[in-house]
Amino acid sequence: MTFETIGLSPALLRALAEQNYTTPTPIQAQAIPLALAGHDLLGGAQTGTGKTAAFGLPLLHRLSKQTAPNGFRRPRALVLVPTRELAVQVNDNLRGFAKHLRMNISAIFGGAGMGPQVEMFRRGVDVLVATPGRLIDHLDRGTVKLDSIELLVLDEADRMLDMGFLPAMKRILGKLP
Repeated sequence: MTFETIGLSPALLRALAEQNYTTPTPIQAQAIPLALAGHDLLGGAQTGTGKTAAFGLPLLHRLSKQTAPNGFRRPRALVLVPTRELAVQVNDNLRGFAKHLRMNISAIFGGAGMGPQVEMFRRGVDVLVATPGRLIDHLDRGTVKLDSIELLVLDEADRMLDMGFLPAMKRILGKLP
C-alpha cells in the first residue's frame, strides 16, 4: 500500500513527498482509508509510529474537498490535546502536511498570550489544535465558537482523562454541533 493508492489529494501527496514520507506505517495504512470513508476511529500505537499523520491526513483531505459554509472561517476541525508541547507538535505536523492547501491551522494553549490567539480567531481558523483549559478560556470569553466543527480528534484522550480534563472535555463536547 502507498499513500497514492490510499486516495489522498495531490496537494497532500506532494507535501508528503517533500517530507520524504514514502510508505504508510501500519497505523496509517489501517486508519487513513477508514477515516477517508467517514468512519469514527479509536486508534492506538507506540510513540513515533505516525499517529498524527494517521488522523491528520484524512482530516485535511476531507476539509480540503469542501469550502467553509457561507465563507465563515470558524474552526471546522478540532484536535484536542493534553499539553502545550503536543499542541505545538501536532500544529507543526498538520501545517507541514497542509502546506499546499489553502487552510489555516492554529494552536492555542496556556502559557501563551490571549491577544494573538484572539486575533488568530478574527483572521479565521480551519483546523484548531487546542488544550482543554485554554479552549475553555476562549469559550468563556466568547472569542471562539465551535458550531462549525465537522471533525473532532481527541489525541491522547487517555492522558487527558488521567490529567483530570474530563469535566472540561465534557463541556467542550457539549458545544459541538
